Amino acid sequence: MKAIILCAGRGTRLKPYTDTYQKAMIPLFGKPLLEYIINGLIFAGFENIILVVGYLKEQVKNYFKNGSKWGIKIEYVTQKKANGTGAAALLCEDLITNNHFFLTWGDILVPYNMYKRIYETYLNNNQHFILLANYTDDPHKGGAIFSKDGYCVDIIEKPAHGKSGSNLNNCGVFIFHREIFEVLRKVKLSNRNEIELTGSIKLGIQDKRWKVRVIKMKKDQFRGDFGNIEVYEQLRKDARWLKKLN
Repeated sequence: MKAIILCAGRGTRLKPYTDTYQKAMIPLFGKPLLEYIINGLIFAGFENIILVVGYLKEQVKNYFKNGSKWGIKIEYVTQKKANGTGAAALLCEDLITNNHFFLTWGDILVPYNMYKRIYETYLNNNQHFILLANYTDDPHKGGAIFSKDGYCVDIIEKPAHGKSGSNLNNCGVFIFHREIFEVLRKVKLSNRNEIELTGSIKLGIQDKRWKVRVIKMKKDQFRGDFGNIEVYEQLRKDARWLKKLN
């Protein structure tokens, strides 16, 4: 199975750091953020990784090259237009040769055993669609997840503050069946005029009766959201989170 990491965005919320760094390449104790994510995927057993690049893409390509330094194969796809996570996934369609693939945001970091747990859930339970969720007081900055009996029944992207009715947030770590590509071509554009993966998940659940398995992180587990400058400022000064990755 191939793994896709979305790392094309400009990272406007991380200015001024992203004036000179690609968001996924911001430094953290001697390594770029993206290297921690890749190390997590290697720990889980992935050997073929696709990086969707865009803004300051040469920083990514010059650092990781073909992946041989890490004992893996890395391929690159360029997203020229910032038109959504779903659009980024669609760019990888021709490189996905199996029925399933792994995908994660390039600014989210979770403990390495969570990447492995998702992959093993797929291997052991014949699950076509899996998403990782984390607990939060209010998922208004992400995606509210509603689940029943371990499966997602609805997902709402960036709900109104305090109005979602859910304490589960879309963590941005998934396994998809390639049927997602068909749905991405049909899903309506979001309010931001983008093709969103969350919108396609919602459509698949409603129209195709997808069974999307929800894996919930523990409430006290580490989750680094590096799209948030306050989080980055805190984590780049305090190395204790590194021990929570393994």
